[in-house]
Amino acid sequence: MKKYIILYITILSTFSYNSYSQTNKVTSADKKYDNYAYIDAIKTYERIAEKGYKSAAMFQKLGNAYYFNAKLESAAKWYTELFTLTSEVDSEYYYRYSQSLRAIGENSKADLMMEKFNQLSGNDDRSKLFQKNKNYLDEIKANSGRYEIQDAGVNSKYSDYGAAIYLNKIVFASSRDTGSLTQRKHTWTNQYFTNLYIADLDESKTPGNPDKFDEKINSKYNESTPTFTKDGKTMYFTRNNYNGGKKGKDANNVTLIKIYKASLENGKWENITELPFNNDNYSTAHPSLSSDENTLYFASDMPGTLGQSDIFKVKINVDGSFGTPENLGSKINTAGRETFPFVNDENEIYFASDGHPGLGGLDVFMSKINLDGTLNEIRNLGGDINSPKDDFAYLIDTKSRRGFFTSNRDGGQGYDDIYKFLETKKLSCEQELYGEITDLVSKQILPNTKVTLYDNKFNLVNTTVSDAKGIYSFTVECGKTYILRFQKTDYTSKEEKVTIVSENGKTNLPITLEKEECKVTNGDDLGRCFGIKMIYFDLDKSNIRSEAALDLEKILDVLKSYPTMKLDIRSHTDSRASHKYNESLSDRRAKSTISWFVKNGVNPKRLTGKGYGETQLINKCADDIECTEEEHQLNRRSEFIIIAL
Repeated sequence: MKKYIILYITILSTFSYNSYSQTNKVTSADKKYDNYAYIDAIKTYERIAEKGYKSAAMFQKLGNAYYFNAKLESAAKWYTELFTLTSEVDSEYYYRYSQSLRAIGENSKADLMMEKFNQLSGNDDRSKLFQKNKNYLDEIKANSGRYEIQDAGVNSKYSDYGAAIYLNKIVFASSRDTGSLTQRKHTWTNQYFTNLYIADLDESKTPGNPDKFDEKINSKYNESTPTFTKDGKTMYFTRNNYNGGKKGKDANNVTLIKIYKASLENGKWENITELPFNNDNYSTAHPSLSSDENTLYFASDMPGTLGQSDIFKVKINVDGSFGTPENLGSKINTAGRETFPFVNDENEIYFASDGHPGLGGLDVFMSKINLDGTLNEIRNLGGDINSPKDDFAYLIDTKSRRGFFTSNRDGGQGYDDIYKFLETKKLSCEQELYGEITDLVSKQILPNTKVTLYDNKFNLVNTTVSDAKGIYSFTVECGKTYILRFQKTDYTSKEEKVTIVSENGKTNLPITLEKEECKVTNGDDLGRCFGIKMIYFDLDKSNIRSEAALDLEKILDVLKSYPTMKLDIRSHTDSRASHKYNESLSDRRAKSTISWFVKNGVNPKRLTGKGYGETQLINKCADDIECTEEEHQLNRRSEFIIIAL
């Protein structure tokens, strides 16, 4: 393997992203418009909780409402109520409770909650080095058999490597130019210095006959591994520390390698300049542009490198200047060598490493880059791309699933050879996670709802907004657990956890959002503000159960907040008993509900009620009609119809 050009780098930083702050527009509870009352559901829940009613779901909602708005003192109050009631909650609530406790100075208790969080979340510590899988050979075997591989058709008996795609052409490095008798070989490899070559690609990504690339790019020293902007007007490439006829050397009198930039003008590559973070005393090499062309990934042994060589990234500013290079961290970089990064338009980063478990030499690995810069688990591409020798410089076109990589494996034509491939099965099992977002009460679709996708440790994975039909969609990995957060102005934010099955396909997760303030007028069902579909009674009885009382407390709070409001309480059954029995039972239940309100201080003149039995079915499920349990459930309902405001 060419020591002079191949930097081996390990990297990947473990980023901890725990940002849960969000903005919820809260309107005053007493705000009124003509003939409308605005019911603040959160305030109602809080008043109910203050009266002693206990519900884990209610305490979670209250704690989250304050936590998401960075009101940690209030969040601590309601999370304390939650943990007093139950410890059977998702591990993330231990984390939130810990953060909230620290805000009120209860650090010892916060530490205990964090210890519990670590236990429940698998003792995951994002600052620790990635723990290598003892059964890595089983993983490599499972990831194999996914490629059809052929010689690329451009190889020589010399070294050919490091392909890039440029305007439906392939550009690669080769030492085939032996030139004149004075053409020199590199003393480390006994290979001639490399230049860049270019060849046309057909529809199957098969190269034609190669020609030398631009004469101003090729020098008498090494050039390799270019990357190009989509418009084809800018390129970054690797070259020995040589420009303008001048050769640079480090403190040991060695000429290292650097990344250069060039621009296309009138069909010629001009303005060849080295990048500002280059240095005579360390190497930078193998640039790769992100899909949005705002970030350049590269390999280097610059100060701060974790191993022999690491992968870095650097921001490209709007004015063309560069930020400060960042090491990708210990999730990718190891004490060994990581090099040849390639980032595709699906935010997957491929790189070569001898530090991660592999088959020998350099193996190619892949990780998914999340929106916040964190990376998913590192995966070996398997025994097709990888071999006991060096395998590197992988690139793939995500549309055709065709690409190229380089290897010095047995059976090649030269020192290094370029191979073309067709990926017949993706490395990751994927699912489409999608759903429709609607209003809880009106069932209207909710377009432009912000949806944020996190992994099970709340690292940001992706974000989107629902389309005109209220549909959101993400591509997710099989077998993994995700948390989704749904946010829309005037609605209470909501989180849902979902575990994806371990097979390719689709997962449908519809979502209903509850308005922060429910707008009602005469003739509306007040129960819809709180998602009350039915007041539950024991079988064939009409006494108020404890869970029914919790829902009735919500209605009671509104009645006390709006003393002129009057309600007609209506109870309905399904058709699965006699008309007479259903009417009698529903009437007793309506009257029992009214009695409960009166006992709790509501003037009986404000309440009317009646049981309608099965006389007002809302679907086809009448006598002798076969229906599902879900269809019958729609008819078993309680209504709180506003008859006066």
